[in-house]
Amino acid sequence: MRVFNCDHCGHVVFFDSVQCLHCGSTLAFLPDSFTIAALVPVPEEGAGLWRRVDPRGDGLQSGRRYRMCRNHTTYQACNFALPAHHPGDLCVSCCQTRVLPDLSHAPNVRRWKQIEAAKRQLFYTLARLGLEPAPGGAGPVFEFLADVPGGPPILTGHLGGTITLNIAEADDDERARRRIALGEPYRTLIGHLRHESGHFYWDQLVRDGGRLESFREVFGDERQDYAAALQAHYARGTANADWAARHVSAYAAAHPWEDWAETWAHYLHMIDLLETAASYDAGVTVPDPHAAVRQHVTDPFAVPRPAFQDMVRQWVPLTLMLNSLNRSLGQHDAYPFALSPGAMVKLRFVHDLVQGQAGAH
Repeated sequence: MRVFNCDHCGHVVFFDSVQCLHCGSTLAFLPDSFTIAALVPVPEEGAGLWRRVDPRGDGLQSGRRYRMCRNHTTYQACNFALPAHHPGDLCVSCCQTRVLPDLSHAPNVRRWKQIEAAKRQLFYTLARLGLEPAPGGAGPVFEFLADVPGGPPILTGHLGGTITLNIAEADDDERARRRIALGEPYRTLIGHLRHESGHFYWDQLVRDGGRLESFREVFGDERQDYAAALQAHYARGTANADWAARHVSAYAAAHPWEDWAETWAHYLHMIDLLETAASYDAGVTVPDPHAAVRQHVTDPFAVPRPAFQDMVRQWVPLTLMLNSLNRSLGQHDAYPFALSPGAMVKLRFVHDLVQGQAGAH
């Protein structure tokens, strides 16, 4: 995520910040302006009301008043604010969560907080891309559920506009166990949510957007038996090495729906990482004794938007540097992928579809 500056003192603050560590100002994310703002209470105008500090001076901004999301005041689980006149008491992200785990069980509160933090990051990116709420309708709804002894296992997935996530995925040890068991190089909460949102937006942008034929030309025919395709994928295990020529991951080779969702998640990875790097005004030079070229990272939300090929030229050296930095700290590669030209064609398809949707607005 991009970095921000405190309205009051100018110190660097972050997307999930709730307080400026330099001046102590209360911070909240304002979805109506896509920024972290320093707020001060105005109890004389109403209980629980806040007003933004004027970034140009020490005074208070006139205009809109805000309330903190109920999940912030009750659980310290959210840093989004909502307009004072909003009829509900949950922010635009939290109100999408339809089912919660049992929060009387303390470990579930911790898991839920981590999942909601990842969901707010997803909301931000989708909203910046002009996709939240979904074109012509509402965004996805979420159910965060826990396995119950003796009951059926909770499966992470998407069905009919609802994204379900097993909250065990918030536990690092359980997530690592599943990643190793499935032979995956990467498994994170934000990765899960980005992937499942891909299924939601396939319905919105491809199926209902009149793009089925062009989708099939790039990804294949999604009408093939889905259950049989997944069964065959898991039966092959990690032995299939042919996927890399045309897919972003081994799982993407299982079925065109999963190919799309994995590619969609990768596109969101790209957008978020480029925006973060651009907010630091980053430039990268890959060492080369013959033709070293410096790539300055462009904000993917700049006006005009950068071309896809420009994003790719910046993305490749940026991920090389990111992985090198991780290795210097004894960590695994943060981005353990190498995208083939065939995978890039599919990323370009997602890019063109998303940018076309943004242009329609």
